Amino acid sequence: MSAAGRAVLSMILRGRRPNLLRRPGLMALAATSLLLLVVALFAACADAAPTVTPEPTPIPLILVAESGGDTTAFTTTRNAFGLSARNLDTLERRTFAVGNSFFRQNWVTAPASTEARDGLGPTFNALSCSSCHLLDGRGKPPDGPDDGERGLLLRLSIPGADPHGGPLPEPVYGGQLQDRAIVGVPIEGEFIIVYQEMPGVFADGEPYSLRRPTYQFRKLAFGAMNPETLVSPRVAPAVVGMGLLEAIPEADILSAADPDDADGDGISGRVNMVWDERKGAMSLGRFGWKSNVPTIEQQTAGAFLGDLGVTSQLFPEENCTGPQEDCMDAPNGGRPEIGAKRLADVVFYTQTLAVPAMRDISDPQVQKGSQIFIQAGCAVCHTPQHTTGQHEIEALSNQTIYPYTDLLLHDMGPELADGRPDFDANGQEWRTPPLWGIGLVETVNGHTMFLHDGRARNLTEAILWHGGEGTAARDAFKALTREEREALIRFLNSL
Repeated sequence: MSAAGRAVLSMILRGRRPNLLRRPGLMALAATSLLLLVVALFAACADAAPTVTPEPTPIPLILVAESGGDTTAFTTTRNAFGLSARNLDTLERRTFAVGNSFFRQNWVTAPASTEARDGLGPTFNALSCSSCHLLDGRGKPPDGPDDGERGLLLRLSIPGADPHGGPLPEPVYGGQLQDRAIVGVPIEGEFIIVYQEMPGVFADGEPYSLRRPTYQFRKLAFGAMNPETLVSPRVAPAVVGMGLLEAIPEADILSAADPDDADGDGISGRVNMVWDERKGAMSLGRFGWKSNVPTIEQQTAGAFLGDLGVTSQLFPEENCTGPQEDCMDAPNGGRPEIGAKRLADVVFYTQTLAVPAMRDISDPQVQKGSQIFIQAGCAVCHTPQHTTGQHEIEALSNQTIYPYTDLLLHDMGPELADGRPDFDANGQEWRTPPLWGIGLVETVNGHTMFLHDGRARNLTEAILWHGGEGTAARDAFKALTREEREALIRFLNSL
């Protein structure tokens, strides 16, 4: 029986109630463990019972093909992240197709004959949403100073908070470094990444190496930044299943939080309360690397402004600061540059991208890896199962899903820290990223770079970077045999 199972049974036998509802990923394991205990107790009471070969330990109930419930797409092609939820009706599929076009096609400088897509810039990072989320997938850091890869950007702020408690932008360069601009407007600057290799060794003697990134600015158009500037690199994540995450009841997320570690398991889990532009009030954060955005609409509108320089009703002002006079004088594509209907179409598209199915669930190595995943404690934060509530899109409602996230903030230690607060999230906290689809990133995007800044070159390195609340799981992984490590990675690649 696993350590987690033994802990659950120990609590039951001591008359304590384990909070399984707060950790739904452990519920099936607890039920299985309790069944095994009952069988064992009856066997112990039998007189001269014949020797019976014990049944193999049941596989935890997280090996489910339908990762996204009825929305799941059964595909392993390079377009595995680009399909609509399978249970949309005909009209919804048409809306999905319209949103897809505005997500994928490039925006242009205003004024232009293509009025539906003019308004790019004046400063920006990408020409389209898909420039960073290629094929709706995951971006990666540039390979070198001259690489045009647009999958990573740098968030900027200085100590303090804005009127809503969010990050306080750098006074001259704003909240995000813009490394591209329209004709007649200077780019804000560029950056390069320098890596330092950090060797290590597993318990069985096999060596590994991690790479630590540092960021250097160059060609800053308006002089040096504030000396207290805080910098946070952010890789564009895959965008599948976001509507399902939005549909998880808020009460379920709040009930899983344990900010003071009341159960003493070394895992806290905190919510991030953030500013909701639509409501004009604080709301629960779900999206972004620090759960710093409350809704997909705000995430989408924020990316249009921050990444493309395209204004909307939610964010109507260009991202030009006072010293950037050419930026402020540049022509625009109307006010706003993306209308409410077109923005809503892109939001719908992002909400209804299907999650690819889990694969190879009958493979013994995958089954073994799933057990190791639970035994090592990974499922405590990467909660396997959720059930969605009611959502404005009926196809997303009442679905049993397997995203492997609790949508909570966790302290991941100083090695992964960006030192940059974001609402309630401190500089060492990150949201637990969903794992569904992670095994298809290489197929879709041609790389295996993970974590918030893409420093991990594969899943093994991503696990080894865990610190803080993830230290125990990381150390458990390091103590595994090579065969066990390969089984765990095989399981992750099946998601």
